[in-house]
Amino acid sequence: MSGIRAEIHIGSPADCPAARASSAAGGEASAVSKSVPRDAEEPITEEFTLSADAPAESVEASVDTDLREVFASGEKRVYRFERSQTRTCLCECIEQFDCPVQGIYSRDGELTVSFYAPDIDTLQSVVAQLDERWSNVAVHRLIRSNHDEGDQDLVLVDRGELTDRQREVLRTAHEMGYFEHPKRANAGEVAAELGIDPSTFTEHLAAAQGKLLSTILDT
Repeated sequence: MSGIRAEIHIGSPADCPAARASSAAGGEASAVSKSVPRDAEEPITEEFTLSADAPAESVEASVDTDLREVFASGEKRVYRFERSQTRTCLCECIEQFDCPVQGIYSRDGELTVSFYAPDIDTLQSVVAQLDERWSNVAVHRLIRSNHDEGDQDLVLVDRGELTDRQREVLRTAHEMGYFEHPKRANAGEVAAELGIDPSTFTEHLAAAQGKLLSTILDT
């Protein structure tokens, strides 16, 4: 059996108290936990630990909910808040796809959530659901588990980073065998098929490859 471990970043979700608090304090919020009562009319209680040297008053004032400090030890402070069970949070949106959240933390307002998806289709559904409600959703890292081959480090490539012309150049070069060894077509032949000069083909190809390599190599 194989699965996919996904790490997703959400930029500054306004309705996440942990993210808002980490942004206001310039620190990191982690160890997020919640308690769900049996009575659907009772609120859910959530807690998180904030590592930052910031006054509790300023942190509490930054969040549009009844946030309060319940424990402090050095720079680490535990905050608690309540929310209605009818208000679905980001983590619950992921868990609706039977993907329990394994880890969640926020640094300077950016939220990072990790979970395991059974397959790529489920992962795509999760990302689509998150992107529908929150902006700035990005898959940061994927790791596929395989008992025979070990972990496989996956990368989700955003084809929108490429211009239409760059995609056309890559597609044509690939179809004509430019990337094969030995090549079935040289730069001049691919350029002729595209109706452009070889130098222009080389420029488009280099730009497209540079964008793809930046994503793959995580630079």
